[in-house]
Amino acid sequence: MRQIIHVNQHKIRANTKNGTDQPVLTCKTYKENIYAHEAVIRSKDGVELGRVKYSPHKPLSCGARVWVELDTDTTDVDFIIRPCYVEEDEKEA
Repeated sequence: MRQIIHVNQHKIRANTKNGTDQPVLTCKTYKENIYAHEAVIRSKDGVELGRVKYSPHKPLSCGARVWVELDTDTTDVDFIIRPCYVEEDEKEA
């Protein structure tokens, strides 16, 4: 079954503005939507591969309130960059 973890930016903004702590992650399948503050990603045998975290009261130093944490000792990450993508610095050059 396919599952999508969606980050609701509107809830993040509303929580920041109103001082609330509503869940901002929506875990979607064809059957249901589950709302959460954190999503744990596991392999079929139960090994934790990573987490999607929402931390409004302790954001990262860059200001991010939602991020993905992975243990790179057990998980590989491949980055895919679209061919049409050009960095802003490269446009100005």
